Amino acid sequence: MVGKLTTHVLDTAQGCPARQMTIELWLVSSNGEKTLLKTIHTNNDGRTDSPLLVDEELKSGIYELVFSVGDYFTKHIENLPQPAFLDRVPLQFGVADPNSHYHVPLLVSPWSYSTYRGS
Repeated sequence: MVGKLTTHVLDTAQGCPARQMTIELWLVSSNGEKTLLKTIHTNNDGRTDSPLLVDEELKSGIYELVFSVGDYFTKHIENLPQPAFLDRVPLQFGVADPNSHYHVPLLVSPWSYSTYRGS
């Protein structure tokens, strides 16, 4: 099996995929320093057009996805209080087996979020 990292963002407030949400992917070193690997945007299905990391790009270690939910909801829902309750949502997770598929979805509203390891 080819290892890969994917994500999917669902807007639970409006019941639809989160289109054009900005996501940053960071690599976190053992001393906590972070290196930005890429910045991407979700497509019309709330996914990225290709895996975030694939094959030899995916290594064992700690990664962090940062979802720009505040910007997204400001553009899609009128009259939200400012500043936003949720602005940038970081999800830090470990990759133990780089030959596996790590799917890290985000279910989000302006006031809450959840995640899980999907398939």
